[in-house]
Amino acid sequence: MTVITEDPGAANAAFDAAVAADERIEPRDWMPDGYRATLIRQIAQHAHSEIIGMQPEANWITRAPSLRRKAILMAKVQDEAGHGLYLYSAAETLGVGRDELLDKLHAGRQKYSSIFNYPTLTWADVGAIGWLVDGAAIINQVPICRCSYGPYARAMVRICKEESFHQRQGYELLHTLSKGTAEQHAMAQDAVDRWWWPSLMMFGPPDDESAHSAQSMAWKIKRHSNDELRQRFVDICVPQAEILGLTLPDPDLKWNEERGQHDFGAIDWSEFKEVLRGNGPCNEQRISQRRQAHEDGAWVREAAAAYALKHSEES
Repeated sequence: MTVITEDPGAANAAFDAAVAADERIEPRDWMPDGYRATLIRQIAQHAHSEIIGMQPEANWITRAPSLRRKAILMAKVQDEAGHGLYLYSAAETLGVGRDELLDKLHAGRQKYSSIFNYPTLTWADVGAIGWLVDGAAIINQVPICRCSYGPYARAMVRICKEESFHQRQGYELLHTLSKGTAEQHAMAQDAVDRWWWPSLMMFGPPDDESAHSAQSMAWKIKRHSNDELRQRFVDICVPQAEILGLTLPDPDLKWNEERGQHDFGAIDWSEFKEVLRGNGPCNEQRISQRRQAHEDGAWVREAAAAYALKHSEES
């Protein structure tokens, strides 16, 4: 869709028709200000989450139990950095600079996923993050491959392929621990106990409390509601937990024959809101380390800019 017109009504009608026909909106196309702002908010939050999300697992790189596990974890953390790069690049196509987005993150004016404000206390947490957190991310993100905005949708294709490997890595790690010694099994169970409920919160608040969900779905930025995705995640995880030999920490979790889905217990949304307000276990640590890393990398950015300027002058 390419719209070149001075008539706002005609432009908006062409935009609506393109979205309704499942056509892709591209950077040079006309789009409503609200659509652009929603995309910037969502893509920025997604990009920030990938970058902040490197911290909990990087915490275990030097303490991985074998060279094989260390190599796998380093590759995964490197993937997350790449995901952030793809997403910041997608956001830039909307006319916002990467520096501006990072400044807002560092100032606390843009958010990242609340899940990354929890600590990784044991090696089993690396497995729980892979299985549950990356598993939830896949459920959330695969539909975005059909997002109405082209650059975001295309970035998600590669990201989802790599996230699927991350989920398998976490599942395999937990499986090894669960089938190991009694102490290893207990470690795996403890990690799942701590990460299960925050993982359910990753899908966002209930549909009737979500401020942006309905409009994002109308614009086909999102394809499914928060509650739909959360239910899908639970239904996938239950049989996987049985294979792992681990118990999901929800006494109300049971199969509902009539619905053909699992019923599960009430989520403590007060905890979710507290973490979003900055009162989670690691909020201050995460953003402090991000600011420090940004400052420490200033010389690299300056050197790259100087090199690019010199190269352009020579050519």
